[in-house]
Amino acid sequence: MPKLTTIGFDADDTLWENEHFFRLTEERFQELLAGYIKAENVSAHLLEAQRRNLGRYGFGIKGFMLSMVETAIDVTDGHVPASVISKILEAGREMLAHPVHLLPDVQETLERLQRDYRLILITKGDLFDQERKLAQSGLGNMFDGVEIVSNKTAETYDRIFNHYGDGTRQSMMVGNSLRSDVLPAIEVGSWGVFVPHDLTWVIEHAEKPEDEPRFRQISTLRQLPELTAALE
Repeated sequence: MPKLTTIGFDADDTLWENEHFFRLTEERFQELLAGYIKAENVSAHLLEAQRRNLGRYGFGIKGFMLSMVETAIDVTDGHVPASVISKILEAGREMLAHPVHLLPDVQETLERLQRDYRLILITKGDLFDQERKLAQSGLGNMFDGVEIVSNKTAETYDRIFNHYGDGTRQSMMVGNSLRSDVLPAIEVGSWGVFVPHDLTWVIEHAEKPEDEPRFRQISTLRQLPELTAALE
């Protein structure tokens, strides 16, 4: 078995909190439209808009803001007041300025692993926002490479692991999204390690590849050094 040399890490909800702030903003959005439509229907319309707009706006807060504005216009038949639009934009700006909160054991785990492996940050979303969060996290100097991509596909991992590492079979991808972090990495022959988060966007859900020999699941990043050692 090829020796593991390179580990890729997802950022949002793997290294720091992210979805929590989207949920809080969505609750605020529901309150803004409470006079027009039930909260659960607001969420359904918003999710539909997000799915529809991923190909236009990509992943991240700015696309989320635009989908909220579009949803507000749609569910009110164009009668949404300018004051509500203003509050939606304000909520988005607050998300873009929110401090970064690291998840438990992140820094200690990266410090242990960087002694023996090349560490690569592989995250998708808005370039400016991801750069901001990485800078505020204080983790930047722990990575041998940083890739902010529009989407995560098998081709993405093939390119990154061949550029920074020794190829896909000597690489591992770690993250909270089965759809984006685990499945496409396994597809190109890498290890895929699933670290579930309490809040994961429904669009990132997928079935666990239980029968894949290179699939692993851990409950916390603290377990990752032990897992990598067992693969040697």
